[in-house]
Amino acid sequence: MSKIVKINIISGVDWVEIPEAGLKLLCGCPSDVVKHIMKRGLISPAQINGVPYETGPNAILLSDLMLQGGGFSNLAEFPIFQMFYRQGLLLPNHPNNTGEKPLLVGSRQQVEAQIRYIYRGNYGLVSEREIIEAGVSHRWAKELMRMKKFFTGGTIKPADTFLDTCMVEQGEVEIIAGVFIKRQKTNIFEISYKEESVTVDLNLTSSQSYPSPYPLNYYDLKRDYFSVIHSGIGDGWDVIRPSLSSIIIYQGGVYLVDAGPNVVNNLVALGIGINEIEGIFHTHSHDDHFAGLADLIRGDRRIKYYSTSLVRASVTKKLAALLGFEEEQFADFFDVHDLKYDVWNSVCGLDVKPMHSPHPVESVIFMFRTLWEGGYRSYGHFADITAKSVLQSMVVEDKNRVGIDKSEFERVMSNYLLPVDLKKIDAGGGFIHGDAADFRGDKSKKKILGHLDRPLNRIEKEIGSGAPFGTIDTLIPGFQNHYWRCANDYLTSYFPNAMPYQIRSLFNNSIMTFNPEEIILQEYEVNENIYLVLSGNVELLSPASESVNILYAGSIIGETSGIYNRQSTTTYRAMSYVKALRIPCNLYIDFVTNNDMYTILEKYQEQRDFMRNSWLFGEGISYGTQNRIAHVMESFTLLEGEEIIPEEDEPSIYFIISGTVERFVGASVLETISTHDIFGEERLLFGIPGLFRLRVASPLVAYKIPHETIRHIPIIRWKLLESYNKRSRGWMESDTGEEHLLQWHEEFSVAVDEMDDHHKKLFVMSEEVIRAVALGDSQVAERALAFLIDYAKFHFEAEEEMLETEKYPDLQPHKRIHERLMETIIQLINSYLARSRNIIQRVV
Repeated sequence: MSKIVKINIISGVDWVEIPEAGLKLLCGCPSDVVKHIMKRGLISPAQINGVPYETGPNAILLSDLMLQGGGFSNLAEFPIFQMFYRQGLLLPNHPNNTGEKPLLVGSRQQVEAQIRYIYRGNYGLVSEREIIEAGVSHRWAKELMRMKKFFTGGTIKPADTFLDTCMVEQGEVEIIAGVFIKRQKTNIFEISYKEESVTVDLNLTSSQSYPSPYPLNYYDLKRDYFSVIHSGIGDGWDVIRPSLSSIIIYQGGVYLVDAGPNVVNNLVALGIGINEIEGIFHTHSHDDHFAGLADLIRGDRRIKYYSTSLVRASVTKKLAALLGFEEEQFADFFDVHDLKYDVWNSVCGLDVKPMHSPHPVESVIFMFRTLWEGGYRSYGHFADITAKSVLQSMVVEDKNRVGIDKSEFERVMSNYLLPVDLKKIDAGGGFIHGDAADFRGDKSKKKILGHLDRPLNRIEKEIGSGAPFGTIDTLIPGFQNHYWRCANDYLTSYFPNAMPYQIRSLFNNSIMTFNPEEIILQEYEVNENIYLVLSGNVELLSPASESVNILYAGSIIGETSGIYNRQSTTTYRAMSYVKALRIPCNLYIDFVTNNDMYTILEKYQEQRDFMRNSWLFGEGISYGTQNRIAHVMESFTLLEGEEIIPEEDEPSIYFIISGTVERFVGASVLETISTHDIFGEERLLFGIPGLFRLRVASPLVAYKIPHETIRHIPIIRWKLLESYNKRSRGWMESDTGEEHLLQWHEEFSVAVDEMDDHHKKLFVMSEEVIRAVALGDSQVAERALAFLIDYAKFHFEAEEEMLETEKYPDLQPHKRIHERLMETIIQLINSYLARSRNIIQRVV
């Protein structure tokens, strides 16, 4: 009988169990992975001496890559919570609380990122100073910390207090009890026990993404003036329903309340595309309300982000911990709007009032209202509230003790019971969730109970309603056709020089509804109509690309084939219910002719066709954005052997049409870049030039696209970041999966002799540390580490002084990079002194 059991859960996730060694290893942990393993029966109810608990994993193998398929690959918060609270590892007096800790296994970079992210997921903002920096008074900051520490047992402890770690860097590493793991290549690991071994591959292909654990039906929803679509009523443990969330329709616009796991799947089921979303109202940073943020980046404009400064600060710190970037970079992906507490904030005419709600992390409840005949119509969204019994237990008179004042208790309960037309309530129970019984006397016209992983019980049914996925509560009906307005807005923006009467001739046509999975235009078909997508999601299936690109509202289908009476080269297929304006080809041709646009269309057609079939530009980029990019794209050619020197005055990315380019350093070729791939993204992502040199390996034809044109397009930045992280890991990896030792190359020169000498010395010292650790020479390693930290401080101070003298414009961000590097070096020293022998090789 085999000693190792391996089970594939979903793409990029496996389960490896070795009963003899007591190991249950979850390999890969994207969002909602706990629900997937629940459905496979790998988490199940059990008892010890009558005490209930759940079975489940005791270790997690992390992906080497934080991003795959456009989403987060490593979200260990809920798997860790499952071990802590549902298995009982952290519950006082529970029989499973034996001192065993959840084990995180993986590269040091990803393990440490998860520790930081779990820390933020547990606590949010962790000090009065951080709370004050988020914009609140000293007095309130003190009160908030008193409240927060009640939930944390009086102290805020580092996440690694509760977690064990196993760093997988070079060579074979023992996980536990004779079980060994070795990285073969990026995201490919061999796990061995005694004479047996299995291979685990956590990679996703270019056409894969992590699937949702629950199937959803499709809905063709009406866009009212003011209504609430119920997009989730479950919680982070509900295997058949999305987590608690709502979608507010206001004047035809789409606003999300929270973004839990698989939000794109939920939106597809509801016939809503990413580009239709105006904004998100965010209650707090727990994963069942946070994990879908990455999905909202998959459009060509920044979605508006609405919350209070406290919640926003908590969310950005958690996201920065995950991805290792500056908190300020959150604004690269979202258009941030801080809301004021306890007052009505106007959001495009919709009144929004956020109110503080006690929770372990910064959290708000939202009230929404708008004026209508007879007064206001209102909606309250009360996610992750605290039960009255818990709040009462928090009340203390002594301001030096953890808890809340009686006045705060009364304020919170008064806010919870404010009457509205419609209220969605967290009734999840327990220490950090609400209790339905507290709302028995609530005077709201309709109450909906949620945040549960079970059906409502008898008492709850008497208090509030349910709201299955896709149901709608209409607060103000709509009597206008939202889609006509959308059609007019899109066409006017795409053809700004056309006369209004000409635009009206185009949208004086029928709006078609395509069913989910219906083919709109098939490859080789000569189409009679061109379609302007007004809502929903459309798959673009091209024989020129393995990936499946997704089109959203604002995309035009069949323009080229329709104008030139050609066969379509791609297939367009509805993923959801799709609304599209049908424009007869002959009418569109007349429109193009009358506005002298043939020349422009012909000029940029090749570029737009190229973008449409590319992995970078083919998804989520509207017709207008494609035209803007096509306008500045320039093609160029280079011969074999020519070196590529990026232009300093106009930083650009380069997209290969044909040929190959080598990324090299010294005599080593780190990567060969080929057709439909890119280079030159470093300055756009990080504000620095590429570290390595580039030369043409075979005759090159490529497009040059200035950074300035694409730097504010969220989906492009996100895809470039995912691609860069994956490729850069490969540059430093050998065929055995081990990283190369550090070597100085002249290509690293900054053309300042003093700084080059410093950098060379840092390389030498880092190499000495690595070799000493590898040889097990602790005395040499400790001396080298002490010298390294002293010299690094000296170098950073000298470099900052020089940059200040030269009036370097980005001095402050550069100083923050130095601060992070010093923190990393100190962490490495502490790790070594604690007898962790896997010193990371990224100190320079």
